[in-house]
Amino acid sequence: MDEFNTRKPMTLRKRGIYLLPNLFTTGALFAGFYAIVQAMNGKFEIAAVAIFIAMVLDGLDGRVARMTHTQSEFGAEYDSLSDMVSFGVAPALVVYEWALKDMGKWGWFAAFIYCCATALRLARFNTNIDVVDKRYFQGLPSPAAAALVAGFVWVMSDVGYTGEQVRFLAAAMAIFAGLSMVSNLPFYSFKDFNMRKSVPFLAIFLVALGFLLVFSYPPGVLFGLFLIYALSGFVMWLVRRRSRELN
Repeated sequence: MDEFNTRKPMTLRKRGIYLLPNLFTTGALFAGFYAIVQAMNGKFEIAAVAIFIAMVLDGLDGRVARMTHTQSEFGAEYDSLSDMVSFGVAPALVVYEWALKDMGKWGWFAAFIYCCATALRLARFNTNIDVVDKRYFQGLPSPAAAALVAGFVWVMSDVGYTGEQVRFLAAAMAIFAGLSMVSNLPFYSFKDFNMRKSVPFLAIFLVALGFLLVFSYPPGVLFGLFLIYALSGFVMWLVRRRSRELN
């Protein structure tokens, strides 16, 4: 008998993936892809809203994975790739199609700076995740940068400005968001915020007021909030530097 026929057949271990958290990641990926499609069709407000929806879904997938104990390396890698589409490629293409395409090489140069910065930001986050202070992000998070760019497109479109009218400001916004992502500035992560901890009744009332404020004028309020967050890193850096000088 042939010796090869006497060996036991090799069995491959089947490896599955957790469905629930990856459904949210897939939803975020779809929202980013949908934003790209709508930008190509000239529907920029819808594209901006889709990016915000992607941001919400991206914030849920990690929390769902931790709550259901379904974290996995596959989920982490899938989430990172989804972020690159939804918060890197999609915002860059939206702002380019809306305002930058008539600027020639300077237009796609500004859009590429943002897109490349997102890739670098995600790569640095993945490699430094176990060594950085969990309370702070190193550089502006890519979802916040995407919200900054998409929010600018949304609010300018809503008040009646065309991309051509504010193209230089749009280019500056894209470059600012990109450079903020690859900077070493500290941005508060909110990861030490305990959702299970009891809070005073006033806190719930303030949350309700916050939702009311957002729904009163979503484009302006959301853009303003993320602009403040983007500037907070610079303020925190100045405060820390001033504190070191005084000590």
